[in-house]
Amino acid sequence: MIELVGKIGSMALVDKSAGDIDYNRFAFISKQLTPNMAWITSGAVEIGRLDFLKRNGKVLAGGDCDNKTDYAAQGQAILMQTYRNFVDQKYGIRQILVEHSHFNDSEKRAHIKGLIARAASQNSIPIINYNDAVSNEESRKVEIADLKKSNVAPAELVDNDETAAQIACLVKANTLLILSSLDGIYLNLTNPKSLIKELKAKTYDEVCGKIDALKQHSCVGASRTGANGAGAKLEYIKPCLAQGTRVIIASPKYAFRDILNGSAPSTTIYVE
Repeated sequence: MIELVGKIGSMALVDKSAGDIDYNRFAFISKQLTPNMAWITSGAVEIGRLDFLKRNGKVLAGGDCDNKTDYAAQGQAILMQTYRNFVDQKYGIRQILVEHSHFNDSEKRAHIKGLIARAASQNSIPIINYNDAVSNEESRKVEIADLKKSNVAPAELVDNDETAAQIACLVKANTLLILSSLDGIYLNLTNPKSLIKELKAKTYDEVCGKIDALKQHSCVGASRTGANGAGAKLEYIKPCLAQGTRVIIASPKYAFRDILNGSAPSTTIYVE
């Protein structure tokens, strides 16, 4: 059984000042992973970019879409190799690359769910990432538009925050842990004392109302170009809250156990 779905973003896995992988962060995170978790990781594109730059002394000169897929193809192997180096050797790790289509088709959803569930029962940790290396952005947009025309609310997987939320819903996880560049959600980003420690309500509709109010009040900005920021995170997690999953947004500098037991700063969102 998958009890925890966790997600970490690209910028938390690289040392910007060194222009390289943050091996200390990888080690700290990886040693906490166990087979009752599903781990969603970004990083393939950025790690591939850094690796290409290191080997060639320059970045790719192509278009943004081609560059993204080429970097992802180069970085994905390094990403998984780095996790394998630090995850406890008694556990297996299993790479699962997903696309939006896997969550908009009942048979594909069932396949992904079974794959993740079997990993837990077979002493292995599923490590999941969006498949940027083969995803075609224009085709994705057309497929999503067609689904919307059919009055379907599709999973778009525009970033791995949404991927993590979809996985948490799929496996009905007790907790979704989103590791962010900040300690959680703030009413005012310039005021460190304005961290929202808890957002809860007795019903799903009430907690969604509080989320919508919060999105109007704060939640601006993102950690990198192409990311959608705190407001998008809060929107993606709504289906998780509807099924009773507790959502925690916290910093990867704290141990999982401290985040989960409330001794580390974080924002916890749930229906009572």
